[in-house]
Amino acid sequence: MRNFSGDHVEGFVLVGFAASPPLQLLLFTLFLAMYLLTLLENAFIVSTIWLTASLHRPMYFFLGHLSFLELWYINVTVPRLLGAFLSQNRRVSYVGCMTQLYFFIALACTECVLLAVMAYDRYLAICEPLRYPSLMPSSMATRLAASSWGSGFFSSMMKLLFISRLSYCGPNIINHFFCDISPLLNLTCSDKEQAELVDFLLALVMILLPLLVVVSSYVAIIAAILRIPTAQGRHKAFSTCASHLVVVVIYYSSTLFTYARPRAMYTFNHNKIISVLYTVIVPFFNPAIYCLRNKEVKDAFRKTVLGKCHYPRDVPD
Repeated sequence: MRNFSGDHVEGFVLVGFAASPPLQLLLFTLFLAMYLLTLLENAFIVSTIWLTASLHRPMYFFLGHLSFLELWYINVTVPRLLGAFLSQNRRVSYVGCMTQLYFFIALACTECVLLAVMAYDRYLAICEPLRYPSLMPSSMATRLAASSWGSGFFSSMMKLLFISRLSYCGPNIINHFFCDISPLLNLTCSDKEQAELVDFLLALVMILLPLLVVVSSYVAIIAAILRIPTAQGRHKAFSTCASHLVVVVIYYSSTLFTYARPRAMYTFNHNKIISVLYTVIVPFFNPAIYCLRNKEVKDAFRKTVLGKCHYPRDVPD
């Protein structure tokens, strides 16, 4: 696929995973099962929160947005991963590659901001419990969620604006299972310094600023929890944010290691393995960490689906 369209190649070749056929089949089956389970988990969470009036509160409102985002996210990334095990070399058009890249960046950036919003929500719930209803009404929760989506998609548009202006004259082989920024920067035949700088600066803004909000929120949360006189009270307060903290650590660790670098460093196979972590593993465990162990969500699911009539509710967040 080395034809040209002006100063652009018509498309790219995505390189799959080099492994023995039995291992490829095993990994394909494993990731397919994880993909289907992740779809089911997130669909269950979104539908349960949507259909249950008692869960129409900011904490679960943000969880619903996160689950919907991950439904979209895994449908952008995981089918490409599965395809990498079925075919060593796959072709994708130039427009298809840029479209895939746009949604991948937009959803990843949105998740960074949404995790920060959720940390801020937990900060208000724990550190300002009496003022929480006035500080986080439904209108504020809606604005914060909309800002998360808007900032993510705007950041992606700015990155793609600079990347799409680059010329791709060949070769056109991307050593990755989906179109990502650094593999594309490696292939350009024009000056990529401006695009690299914009990518790096926006990555810092969309990753480090939300991370700063998360760290600041949890410093205040931990300080407030330590002031609670009873061990039972401290445990109850910490349990409301522990799951979020676990996901934040996993997500930001993999994201910072992968993207907060100014140089294109995606030519090695281990980068594809790292990508599997945040495209499959993290989305697979997020629903279980966040909601499926949450008594109130499980009670709502039983009441909605199994027709139960009465379940005790937890103390409001």
